[in-house]
Amino acid sequence: MKSGAKGTVARQAFYTSLPVMAGYIVLGIGFGILLHDAGYGVVWSLAMAVLIYAGSMQYVGVSLLAGGASLLTAALTTVMVNARHLFYSVSMLGRYRDAGKYKPYMIFALTDETYSLLCGGETPAGADPNLYRFLVSLFDQCYWVVGCVLGSILGAALPFSTAGIEFSMTALFIASFTQQWLDCHDHVPALVGLGASLISLIVFGADDFLIPAMALITLALTALRPRLAARQKGAGQ
Repeated sequence: MKSGAKGTVARQAFYTSLPVMAGYIVLGIGFGILLHDAGYGVVWSLAMAVLIYAGSMQYVGVSLLAGGASLLTAALTTVMVNARHLFYSVSMLGRYRDAGKYKPYMIFALTDETYSLLCGGETPAGADPNLYRFLVSLFDQCYWVVGCVLGSILGAALPFSTAGIEFSMTALFIASFTQQWLDCHDHVPALVGLGASLISLIVFGADDFLIPAMALITLALTALRPRLAARQKGAGQ
């Protein structure tokens, strides 16, 4: 692909990633402030943003670091917090199968918000889909890294009360859900997610509902997949 065409794809990927930018920078700032408040400086914030890149787990990681948690505890907590990725990443297998050199990073960088941008499968006309998805993933992580580092710097320079900052992650999930609801004509997947989450919350309680909810959502959407695909095909004709 020529450099001019790559520049066009980069611009398209940047425009696609803009809804995530504000959220990730704000959330990253919150994380950086919390991490600094726990006694860990900007190098830690940068390393976690680059190497871990998991918003909710990084927030949990602040407590693990501050509490001196063991490696086993940290590993098990990470699996539990990020188990949802096992479920929704299955739907990306076909799109990532032929990604070549981009695949390892795209797998690593598949966050909830990046998934929400790429799960529809649409790519701009004439764009290399693998390059486009790679750049969307890369832009999203860059926003997160900038936010985390900026938060650590602000935490060192200015006094902050960290009360309630952890709710910013929930706020981003709500914003992403709302954007998908407005952009999509078919609300069945969203309603399935809400219904499965509510049922799991009632049955398993607030501390243990996440993994059962993800499993239930996956089973329900798998069962509904032929019908949803037929409706999407009919809508496109």
